[in-house]
Amino acid sequence: MAQPLLSVRDLHVSFATYGGEVQAVRGVSFDVAPGETLAIVGESGSGKSVTMQAVTRLLPMPPAIVRRGQVIFDGRDLLKLPEPEMQKVRGGDIGLIFQDPMTSLNPTMTIGRQIAENILKHNRVSRREAFDRAVEMLRLVGIPNPRERALQYPHQFSGGMRQRAMIAIALASRPRLLIADEPTTALDVTIQAQILELMKKLQEELGMAIIMITHNLGVVAKLADRIVVMYGGKVVESGSARDVFYRPQHPYTAALLRSVPRLDADTSTDLASIPGTPPDLFNPPPGCPFAPRCQWTMKICSRAEPEFFVAEPGHLSACWLHHPMAEAQAQRRAAAEGGVTHGRR
Repeated sequence: MAQPLLSVRDLHVSFATYGGEVQAVRGVSFDVAPGETLAIVGESGSGKSVTMQAVTRLLPMPPAIVRRGQVIFDGRDLLKLPEPEMQKVRGGDIGLIFQDPMTSLNPTMTIGRQIAENILKHNRVSRREAFDRAVEMLRLVGIPNPRERALQYPHQFSGGMRQRAMIAIALASRPRLLIADEPTTALDVTIQAQILELMKKLQEELGMAIIMITHNLGVVAKLADRIVVMYGGKVVESGSARDVFYRPQHPYTAALLRSVPRLDADTSTDLASIPGTPPDLFNPPPGCPFAPRCQWTMKICSRAEPEFFVAEPGHLSACWLHHPMAEAQAQRRAAAEGGVTHGRR
């Protein structure tokens, strides 16, 4: 792997509430290389969005508290940068696409003006030049009649066009890293495919890295180079997209994949679901956070937090089933799930 553009190490983020401290992110670590697409997946509440909001320092503090960790971007720890310096990075070197464009776009400003504002903030250009570049960005993301559309307001755009406008704002300053938080959640499948294809095309043209945050494994199948799976505020598995899709190691990842509809599956059977509920992050369990919902759980799973085991080079899984002393249970799981490989330290 190339020298990381972004390196997150042992990130811990909590929220102070009247009911106690919510430990939303607990020791998350991952790297993103230049030009790479990393997908961070997991169900709602797993800590995906909080992690990226902490990386870009968008969390309100208080109630948010970054307990410890490092976020190294291009050799600098973003958690230690003064806010004026961070503002140059956020929206400049790092572009952001949020979940719902209708809550992210300003309804009182034209689309062109909103794109131009980001250009003016990070570049020494005139307002006329910024507007012309905004029109060019709308053309780049595939919006027809971009000069006319630049003078319109968000409510005059369709859902897919609003999402394209959000991408245009995020890419206006030619960022080196694009963070897309559930960019296709509110869109129908046809528009989803168009947006994902657009992001892939723009990545090739601009050479930027992408972090895609989603709960939908199907969305990242074509786009991601590597996948990080989160559960209960922790990373439970990471590896190349091919390894994670075809050789999932952690029981949670395997359960997620079974819940995705498949064209080659028997349509008469119901989709698999994961019984139980996510862990209480006011009082996280001492062992594996997935243990209460896992059909392969052992005594050690609820007592001690699993370390990362290497299933194969570059493919890590935080599961006690990969420990040599759990070989018998691992073989039973492999027989039931169709040949899950046995990991090593």
